[in-house]
Amino acid sequence: MAKFSGTRNLTAFAAILTVGTALSFGIGAALAADEVTEDQILRALTPTKKPLTRGLSVGGSAEPAANPAEAKLVTSVRGRTTRSLSRTEREEIAAIVQDKPKIDLEITFDYNSADISAKSIPSVQALGRALSNAELKGSTFVVAGHTDAAGGEEYNQSLSERRADSIKKYLVDKYGINGSDLVTVGYGKSKLKDPAQPLAEANRRVQVVNMETKVTAQK
Repeated sequence: MAKFSGTRNLTAFAAILTVGTALSFGIGAALAADEVTEDQILRALTPTKKPLTRGLSVGGSAEPAANPAEAKLVTSVRGRTTRSLSRTEREEIAAIVQDKPKIDLEITFDYNSADISAKSIPSVQALGRALSNAELKGSTFVVAGHTDAAGGEEYNQSLSERRADSIKKYLVDKYGINGSDLVTVGYGKSKLKDPAQPLAEANRRVQVVNMETKVTAQK
């Protein structure tokens, strides 16, 4: 009788182990499905109006853009520190990016911090690989940081700038991307992704926009 009981317990344990394993694989699949891929980023940031062409400019001058005013603004903010941008410049950038190839990667951060959350590291890595691709390399990108609505305006502005800088540092350090090709800007809590839930995690994010301006010739 004791032997039968032991066998039954062993069978029950095996069943529990099997279910647990199945659940683990299910969770892994769900997480993988939520992660953005390099190809998705590449397609989102590649201009649709015309194919990307190799820069033919000489001496490091920018290729002509469809709108000279846009090209002038991009040139003026390249290489600038995030905090050096004026409110007017930030709003001018926000207006321009409306019609540019962009992607909201839902890169989230730890609460009240500029530290990239562990779950968002794969997305940042995918971004690094995409921006290193020959199709995008050399283009100028806006990396815009955002916060949720908690806290004061001045504090959130500073936090959003630090978050944009955090992404830029990761891309420069880990993928060797030219820092001048990444224009970092902070918008604080002024442009919530989910206004209905101002404290939602989705608001603590970074948006990446291709400004469609290449500065150096690609070989």
